[in-house]
Amino acid sequence: MPEGDTIFRAAQALDRALAGRLVERFQSVLPALMRVDHDRPIRGRTIESVSARGKHLLMAFSGDLFLHTHMRMNGSWHIYRPGVRWRRPAHDMRILVATPDVVAVGFNVPIAEFLSARDLRRHRELSALGPDLLDASFDQSDARRRVRSLPRETIGDVLLNQRVLAGAGNVFKSEILFVAAVDPFTRVDDLADADLDRIISVARELMAMNTRGTGRQTTRSMDPRSKLWVYGRGGLPCRKCGAPIQWRKTGVDARLTYWCPRCQPSRQP
Repeated sequence: MPEGDTIFRAAQALDRALAGRLVERFQSVLPALMRVDHDRPIRGRTIESVSARGKHLLMAFSGDLFLHTHMRMNGSWHIYRPGVRWRRPAHDMRILVATPDVVAVGFNVPIAEFLSARDLRRHRELSALGPDLLDASFDQSDARRRVRSLPRETIGDVLLNQRVLAGAGNVFKSEILFVAAVDPFTRVDDLADADLDRIISVARELMAMNTRGTGRQTTRSMDPRSKLWVYGRGGLPCRKCGAPIQWRKTGVDARLTYWCPRCQPSRQP
């Protein structure tokens, strides 16, 4: 699933390409979007901005209308010049927004809906999001309070809870906790405030680091083969201490968690 850094980069690219431009053409294979387009045509509106909220992307149009999309596992937005061949097959197209000089195509987007500003404020998922790790106005104390509200949860699970902190996904979960030197299976109530502040600060630092550039990296290594500390490296030696990286499937979705038992010692009795 694309994580917050990917959605942030996509929103930035779409905003640079589309903001301030007039919609010349709108297409979708999604009936709900076409019903709105029939009643309140998208063509002729100005695209005011494109922004990210955690893993959600919002395209704002003039006339109090927002296109809300979520990529889930396989969705993506591409930007093309008119007439340029798409890098994905046409049958994967779900949404197309075209201006005179740019075509934005949403491929395999599973969640898409038009909302008004009022709808946005009342939206069940969007209104429940925790502080966005990439938001310039991020509130550290609010973030810590939200983490503390789940004392019996493991910190690894809490980092994936978008109602607590918005943006981090499964890759960042493992990488954040390795850099913060915290075992992912430690319960929140076994962590001091200083631990939580360090975890949150590392989360923001790693996410921000990955809004620049094209590939995800947490090690700052110049070696393209050494981009991540632990994720996807089960059984391989830790890049810091040499101990074998451990991994385990957790949660209802059986997501893989990776950690170094020596760099992230367990706090369990």
